[in-house]
Amino acid sequence: MGFKFFLIFENFLMMFPRYLRKSFFTSLAAIAYHLSSRYRRVGFTNLDFIFGERLTQKEKKEIVKYSFRNLLLNFLHLMEIRHMSKEDLARIVTIKNIKAVEKAHSEGRAVIYVTPHYCAWELGGASIGAFAEPIAAVYKKMKNKEYEKWTLESREKFGNSSLEKSNVVRPLIKLIKNRGASGILIDTGINKRDGLKVEFMGKFVHQTSTPAYLARKFNAAIIPVIMTTGDEENYTLEFFDEIPVQHSQDEQADILKATQLQADWLTKLITDKPKFWFWIHRRFKSDYPEIYKKN
Repeated sequence: MGFKFFLIFENFLMMFPRYLRKSFFTSLAAIAYHLSSRYRRVGFTNLDFIFGERLTQKEKKEIVKYSFRNLLLNFLHLMEIRHMSKEDLARIVTIKNIKAVEKAHSEGRAVIYVTPHYCAWELGGASIGAFAEPIAAVYKKMKNKEYEKWTLESREKFGNSSLEKSNVVRPLIKLIKNRGASGILIDTGINKRDGLKVEFMGKFVHQTSTPAYLARKFNAAIIPVIMTTGDEENYTLEFFDEIPVQHSQDEQADILKATQLQADWLTKLITDKPKFWFWIHRRFKSDYPEIYKKN
């Protein structure tokens, strides 16, 4: 019953101009910042852990507040994508460095898109499917199956598909062999057994090695991609140049190096504009659980 009410409310919201929908969700974000002491503390904990005194308390507060705002804007994007046409999307999205993708395609290679929870990630995933190629995006299953179905329907609007992350390697291998594209998040906290230790934001943490492993084994191209905005109305889908994967006699060293290069790319991205990263998740829990004891 609750989910049916949500769908009715979605259709009701979509009857209004976008600026009103946006105002509604950004107001919710402001309320959530004040009410959700747990996630607010997580944000400040992460920023203290990474930046220490290099950022002022005022700067940290602005970043944490924007993390709440950005989360609600991504939720808004999920809702709006369900009602968009490809032409609607094209009016607000500019594509940058699509040549990196075209180069991989011209070589007959599959592409593994790596991306973080950074800025407009939901809009970014949809735009890859609409303007580059359909991707199979790896996701973590949700407790609420009705909401999961709603979310995946939005993400798959422009030709994408979804792969649940448990036991995902075999389906990814099949996809790559067929020259299909995949999308993998590289900034989530993972169990130590599921990744390799790399340096990220000045800390040694475990990060998924799946993109590097698959790229090396099947000669796929690892291409980082993000969706950014300067005004929350117009967006840029930016593809970065391929992250190289060596093929030496030492397979593990090659995989580790390529995984570290992904971490280096992400570190620079976040360091340059930290407010766009999703600071209110416990990214460092597996390697530094002690920092979250009060969260």
